[in-house]
Amino acid sequence: MENANGESSNNNNIARLAIMELANMISVPMSLNAVVKLKVADAIWQNGSNAPLSPVEILAKIRGPQGGGDPENLQRILRMLTSYGVFKEHVVDDGSQRRYSLTEVGKTLVTDENGLSHGSYVLQHHQDALMRAWTMVHEAVNDSSTEPFVKANGEPAYNYYGKNSEMNSLMLNAMSGVSVPFMKAILGGYDGFQGVKTLVDVGGSGGDCLKMILEKHTNIELGINFDLPEVVEKAPQIPMGANNMDR
Repeated sequence: MENANGESSNNNNIARLAIMELANMISVPMSLNAVVKLKVADAIWQNGSNAPLSPVEILAKIRGPQGGGDPENLQRILRMLTSYGVFKEHVVDDGSQRRYSLTEVGKTLVTDENGLSHGSYVLQHHQDALMRAWTMVHEAVNDSSTEPFVKANGEPAYNYYGKNSEMNSLMLNAMSGVSVPFMKAILGGYDGFQGVKTLVDVGGSGGDCLKMILEKHTNIELGINFDLPEVVEKAPQIPMGANNMDR
């Protein structure tokens, strides 16, 4: 059956469902934000067991002896993220209970031995100041003279971050959590640092990548982490003759 515009009812229904899904897409990153804050991935991972757990069991590991929490609300979040490949759902035969384990995607949220994961990257993207800026994206079309972040928060992002130690620390952890796994893979097969005496990492954030390179390639005599003053101020000192420098 066609409407006045020549479109079938089926196509119209598909389009309506699609726009409704898009309108509700904020539920996905906000659910992801919630499981990171709750440390759900660490609760399930349990040093590598990744044994499927029910929401009640997950809450028991998260909250400890004090207990509490709402397992039904947690299950709603877990089911949402299961549909996006973060968790795997395990349904018992009678369907009365669901348990959840981590997929390969979910494992990126597990805290490693250095306290790093992609969880900080998730949290960094959903801070209040950035969320306020997203509500102003249309203003970039109406008036491009000022970026949305400035309109929402009164100053540029890097100035804002520089004045907020908590946001700055989260940014450093986020960059470390993302870059360290990739640098491990690069160092496993790249030999382009042979013969290098001085290495400068421009925009090196906390210096994790520079540190990893220096530890493997001892021929490098000096490493320089070159970044913004507020970034290198918080960056740990790297041994083996490396320096942090601001710009």
